[in-house]
Amino acid sequence: MGQNISPDDVRLRWRGTVSKEITNEGLIPWRIPYSQKDLFAWELVERAAMPAGVCIEFVSNTSYFEIFCDPVAERSPIDVFCNGVLHSTIETANLDFLRLENFAPSNNILQIWLPQHGEFRIKGLVIDDKSILAKSEDLKNRKWITYGSSITQCRHADSPSQTWPALVARKNNLDLTCMGYGGQCHLDPMIARTIRDLPADIISLCLGINIYGASSLNQRTFQPGILGFIQILREKHVNTPVIVMSPIYSPGREETLNEVDMTLQIMRSEIENSVDILKGLGDVNIHYVDGLDIFDKQYEYLLPDNLHPNNEGYSIMASNISESLAPHLCFE
Repeated sequence: MGQNISPDDVRLRWRGTVSKEITNEGLIPWRIPYSQKDLFAWELVERAAMPAGVCIEFVSNTSYFEIFCDPVAERSPIDVFCNGVLHSTIETANLDFLRLENFAPSNNILQIWLPQHGEFRIKGLVIDDKSILAKSEDLKNRKWITYGSSITQCRHADSPSQTWPALVARKNNLDLTCMGYGGQCHLDPMIARTIRDLPADIISLCLGINIYGASSLNQRTFQPGILGFIQILREKHVNTPVIVMSPIYSPGREETLNEVDMTLQIMRSEIENSVDILKGLGDVNIHYVDGLDIFDKQYEYLLPDNLHPNNEGYSIMASNISESLAPHLCFE
């Protein structure tokens, strides 16, 4: 026998969620406001139900814990950290029950990084019958929101703590909200409003690759889309550093025109020009990062599908993005 813990127990700290859907069936962490999901494109809603960057944290002296969840056929693993050190990586695909054990009998800070790909409805947790459960200390780490495509959601990373946003957040002690949506980074105004309404100390936007792939914006609409998106989030984040990154290297897309006559080279120029326009209008806290400075042609061998980096590629991205963010992480 053990203690049954409801997923909405106040002693569980949920990091990286925008909202939570709580029903008799369990809890789904969402990366959009769930109550407003009908205002978002349905394809984006599907991705927003996948808990990329979401982490459950608590303190306990339990020797084990169990998680009950819905089975999902295609789903990434979970990573479990104990006192900041990786304890286990556990596969979750097709499973409705996960067990983690061999924790030392002391008050440990336990973190469960949920799958970056695949929906995860948690039905409950079980810990040792006689163990304590307490909320972890709020470290008040700086809040970082990062928006992007599948290259930000990072389905192809080996596990959720190995995505580049997770690596950057852990290295820099940032409280991560990952708004990477595979195939769905199209400068949706509702995402701009969501970012506007969330607390943030730094915001990064990785723009372009989905818009190129879907030909969803052209040379008439791409730059106005960027400017409008940023102006919406600036309504409340007036002085927050905003880092705008153009696409990383992608063979076959650099100079090849898509259906609306855009290339990645054109898009990088348009994104940089958008940042220059905003700077010229007095926005001193907006900054451009060239995606080729993050991941360029020399790393082409780390793109198995010529689009998404593999685990090693995401590690390189994390290192270079950390360097790009560093000058903007010095807050008073």
